[in-house]
Formats: sequence, C-alpha cells, structure tokens
Amino acid sequence: MAKNENNILYRRLLRSYFSSVISISLVLFLVGMTGVLIVNARSVSNYFKENISVSAILSVEADEADASALADELEQTGYVKDVDIITKEQGVEEMKEILGEDFMDVFEVNPIPVSLELQISADYISTDSLAVIEEALLRYPAVEDVVYQQSLVELLNANLERIGLVAGIFVLLLLFISVVLINNTVRLNVYAKRFTIHTMRLVGATKSFIARPFVGQAFFQGLISGAVADVFILAALYLIRNEFYQLFSLFDAMLLGGVMVAVLALGIIICMISTSAGVRSLISLSRNELYY
Repeated sequence: MAKNENNILYRRLLRSYFSSVISISLVLFLVGMTGVLIVNARSVSNYFKENISVSAILSVEADEADASALADELEQTGYVKDVDIITKEQGVEEMKEILGEDFMDVFEVNPIPVSLELQISADYISTDSLAVIEEALLRYPAVEDVVYQQSLVELLNANLERIGLVAGIFVLLLLFISVVLINNTVRLNVYAKRFTIHTMRLVGATKSFIARPFVGQAFFQGLISGAVADVFILAALYLIRNEFYQLFSLFDAMLLGGVMVAVLALGIIICMISTSAGVRSLISLSRNELYY
C-alpha cells in the first residue's frame, strides 16, 4: 500500500516537474527568438536598405569602356558597395519588356544609353546622404542623370525607426512577462513543498541548509529549461533556413550562439533567484499560515 502511494506521489511530482520545465522553456523560447531578431536587426535593416539602388545614366556618347572605367573609380569611394554595368543591349531588352517588342521601330539608332546600377552602403541610405552622392555623381562628365526612389528611401527609414521602437517596447514587455511567469511557476513548486520546509525548520535546520537543496534543484530546472528552449530555437532557425534562406543568411552565427547562451543563463538565474526567495519566505511562516 505504502509503495503504491509512493509511486503515485512520485508520478505526481514528475508530472509537476515536467510541466514546469515545459512552461519555463516556452517562455524562454519566446525571449530567445525575440533576442535573435533584435541582435540581427542591423543586418536585416542593412539588407533592405542596400536593395535600394541608384542609377547613374551616362551620356549617349559614352560606351562600355567609359562605363567600366567610371565603375572602377566609383568602387574606390566609401559609399558605393557594388556596381553593375547596364549595357545598351540590356537597356533595350528592359525597355522591350515595358513598351513592347516594336518600340525600336521608330528609332534609327539605339537611343538607350549605358548606365551604372549602384548599390550604396547601408550607412548612406538616407535622404541627405543620397542628395550629396547625387551631386558627387553629376560632377563626372560622363554622367548625364542620377535616378533613385527618394520617396521609398524616406518611407523605409521611417518604417525601420518605427519598427525599432515597437520592437524595443515589445522586448521589455516580454522580459517582464517572462520573469513574472517563471517566478510564479517556480514559487508554486516551492509552495507545494511548504510542509517539508516547515518540518526541516522544526528539527533545527538553518535557513541556508533548507534553501540549499531547493536552489540546487532550481539550478538544474533552469539548466534543463534553457537547454530545451535552445533546442526549440535551433528548430525554428532550421525552419527559417529552409523556408527563408536569404533572411537566414543575414544572421550572425556568433550572435546566435550568444543568444542561446543568454537564454540558458537567464533560465538558471531566474529559477535560482525565484526559488531562493520563495523558500526564505516560506521558512518564516507559522504552522497555521501553511494552510492558507
């Protein structure tokens, strides 16, 4: 009979421990995935910015040799990350897609000039910087005109700032919620053992002696929860790599490793602090207070 009761008690404790680990792991997983996005936010932001190109339209007299020489010169500047030469033939093909196959019939010679497609470094993707770059490009004798989507630049920068502010508030809120949820979960587990704590106190155990095994158990609980959360994060990153490889390629492996270590440490620290505070608060309860 006693053996059956012990088995029932053991299974209940095991289920309680398992449910606590899963609950804490899910909270840490949400924190970790948010951390992954935050630490790689600059890379993602730069990716979108550098997809905005600046076209330098050369004069009709300029040929591909002139374009190649100018491209080599521009690549030496600090603001140009990459240059593509759009030949006259490529320009004709692009215009055919827009205006139709027969648009060249009205021209005796090819009117499409050679152009350069400039990929500007992300640090210079702003209205003021692009205006300065435009002036610098127009100083080259071969450059006839400079074209870029100014409204798109303004919209992108405004949205990135707005997203950054919302993400910062969301992270702080999520951290607060995660600490509260994990703290409550751990304290409930400690509260379930309040009679054991009271018995230990009655036989003369000191506060540190009573708290030591609970804090040790909390350490392993936080370690396991953090490890499970890291497994979830790896699974999510695997899905991102398969479905959104271009986005995944922007992530920094060192930063991802740092986030996973931080998730593990966060789980351990919160569990240990919450357990220690919970045990010490229960030690001071009287016998009558244990039932309320």
